Amino acid sequence: MGAWASYGLGSMSRDLPDYIVLVSKMERPSDQPLYEYYWGSGFLPSRYQGIRLRSGKEPVLYLNNPEGLSPAIRRSMLDSLADLNRHRLASVGDPEIEDRIKQYEMAYRMQTSVPDLTDLSDEPESTFEEYGPDSRRPGSYAANCILARRLAERGVRFVQLFHPDWDHHKKLTAWCPARCRDTDQPTAALITDLKRRGLLDDTLVIWGGEFGRSPVGQGDYRSPEAGRDHHPRAFTIFLAGAGVKSGFSYGSTDDFGFNVAENGVHVHDLQATVLHLMGIDHKRLTYRYLGRDFRLTDVHGRVVHNLLT
Repeated sequence: MGAWASYGLGSMSRDLPDYIVLVSKMERPSDQPLYEYYWGSGFLPSRYQGIRLRSGKEPVLYLNNPEGLSPAIRRSMLDSLADLNRHRLASVGDPEIEDRIKQYEMAYRMQTSVPDLTDLSDEPESTFEEYGPDSRRPGSYAANCILARRLAERGVRFVQLFHPDWDHHKKLTAWCPARCRDTDQPTAALITDLKRRGLLDDTLVIWGGEFGRSPVGQGDYRSPEAGRDHHPRAFTIFLAGAGVKSGFSYGSTDDFGFNVAENGVHVHDLQATVLHLMGIDHKRLTYRYLGRDFRLTDVHGRVVHNLLT
């Protein structure tokens, strides 16, 4: 969805990408993989894909100039490379070459904008108190929530935070509360912070996962090793800000939590609603690929107006 938002709305920031990804650095090693294609652009041009910022000294690999290479020399190299790429573009007409030219220029500007973004030394003590003790640890979910707010302040269209290690097929009673502790206070702080700064009016916060967990246990429920299996038939996400109603729930399951019983929202409906909140008609946002005009919502989707103020 981030790639489609970038494609449909363009950029409000000259010095940062439209779509930025932050992945939590876990204190406990996680075996849940997060692949680069999760924030890829699919068949959209590559300039719309997400850019991951890493924790540590180099948020973007190879962004800084190597020792002995001055900014003037780097600028001259990029200008010469752009001339070669434009010559190749005129020869073969591959639009990915044009994207590459733009990405080199963005990387050059990010040499200044990214260090300014990721330096939290200008944040007051009250910020770290609000987001919780883990917010001082670079790469933590809490620290990434602070970065998400700073990205919103800088006009980045779409920010996606990934926090892994929710695949609790075992040790549910130990691991699930731990992940909730990671995310509960920082998530609430982010929403509160955005609202206090007047950003929540035009910022939509979406919190959810890839699917739910089964209403029945996996393994011996009397054992601390027990867990819960995948359950895609019914699960919950929440939305906040940007014209969404607050303080209510929409939809319900049967008494067992197994199937949707009332007001189900399909993923295409969610996508259509999110695009609507961005000011986009999901039926008109298309990209031509292999001779067909594709939509994010394919041939489905309806705006769920009951969610909106």
